[in-house]
Amino acid sequence: MDGCALQISLISDLGQVAASDWDACANPGGAQPPLDPFTTHRFLRALEHSGSVGARSGWEPRYLLVHQGGQLVAAAPMYVKSHSQGEYIFDHAFAQAYARAGGRYYPKLQVAVPFTPATGRRFLCRPGFEDAGTAAMLEAMAATAAENHLSSAHVTFCTQQEAECATAHGFLHRITEQFHWENPGYASFDGFLAALSSRKRKMIRKERATAQGFGGTIRQVTGDDLQPAHWDAFWAFYQDTGARKWGTPYLTRGFFDLVHQTMRDDVLLVLAERDGRPVAGALNFIGRETIFGRYWGCIEDHPCLHFELCYYQAMDFAISRRVARVEAGAQGMHKLARGYLPSQVHSLHYFPERGFHQAVARYLDQEGRAIAHEMHTLAEFAPFRKSDGGSHG
Repeated sequence: MDGCALQISLISDLGQVAASDWDACANPGGAQPPLDPFTTHRFLRALEHSGSVGARSGWEPRYLLVHQGGQLVAAAPMYVKSHSQGEYIFDHAFAQAYARAGGRYYPKLQVAVPFTPATGRRFLCRPGFEDAGTAAMLEAMAATAAENHLSSAHVTFCTQQEAECATAHGFLHRITEQFHWENPGYASFDGFLAALSSRKRKMIRKERATAQGFGGTIRQVTGDDLQPAHWDAFWAFYQDTGARKWGTPYLTRGFFDLVHQTMRDDVLLVLAERDGRPVAGALNFIGRETIFGRYWGCIEDHPCLHFELCYYQAMDFAISRRVARVEAGAQGMHKLARGYLPSQVHSLHYFPERGFHQAVARYLDQEGRAIAHEMHTLAEFAPFRKSDGGSHG
């Protein structure tokens, strides 16, 4: 190859890439906070260093790199998966159908941020290399799956632009949904409430009053105000929630220590404290345009405290920081009544076996129609005043 050709490689250790090189692709220009904290070198490295990803986790790193003339121009966080856990865009039906057809579904390839159902760029390119870099990585994924006799290759929580580009390279575009809160520029939380119907406004005020009357204090902690003791408390919350939801929590204790060391400014921790002791907490990550709600847990149950810590406090923070939206994680129809509206989520899927690929394409077409109908129906139940034509601006 000549010096201008793109060169593809796979590595299993992100320590082989300088943080400045990776982040030149993940966060061009270096602005803080980054557009997406989850694709930064420091976040992915924390997952790796802490043992949250690796062979025993079922997420084996195979970072996809594109170089030109010795310079890293594009990259993707790719993993070899031995299960479908921690993905939040579920392919269990695909796996079962593949097995019934006599195939071996695992291992598979996955471009994703592990355990993180947050939309963002998955094909990370230096400015000027967006088209060529993305195309090279898509072609490399398809070729890697085929050459290694893997069942499939997937890209989860990508952008709509990436999804539309990938269809030209043979990937199937899947649309699912989450509930996101949009901030058109509210001056205060009361400004948001003023846009709601009277009934929903009263409900939220009652929920907030109930939560804030739990017998303690609620505070937001970020940056250098975060202390190791806060992570000790949050670990207990995370353990409780993880054990109930997944059986075994995905993240190790060491992950939170590394986040404390390298990502304090990217974190918003909302804590409820009673008698000087944290009893519940919600962990958020701060992006340039989005507050990403990630984990919640408690060691005491109090009415409406979950809504306050996970949703309303994040909205308060977004309003005060003039951040455009809050993504509060996967699932949760109950978010609709609290101003979180149905939003499209995009993923990509590729199967080297053409017959199966075509069968999944037909399934996704039917699923997409159902999702579109559901989103339209749910939007009719949005809590905003009908006199505004359903607007929440």
